[in-house]
Amino acid sequence: MLREMERDIGIDTLSETERDVFLAARNLSDSPGDFVESDAIRNHDLVRSTAQATFHRTLRALIDLGLLKRAKGFKTKRYVVRSDLVAAASRGQGDGTG
Repeated sequence: MLREMERDIGIDTLSETERDVFLAARNLSDSPGDFVESDAIRNHDLVRSTAQATFHRTLRALIDLGLLKRAKGFKTKRYVVRSDLVAAASRGQGDGTG
């Protein structure tokens, strides 16, 4: 079921690090449109052991893939998970914790 959900929202082709960073950001997004600070993502249990440079490269990759976008009104360090992915993941997970 989890693999099917990953395929449905388009994260089945991500690397392990990309998936972890995306899932951490998704987990920290309470509702569609909420922004997440990069420090909060960086300190999430899924990401904490990731090297700093790898983390930043991964953020850029997720932005390039359209899974994350920079929050409007901020130059850096705040990101929004695509709202359709927040809603889809919440519906599929029951508890909405990512």
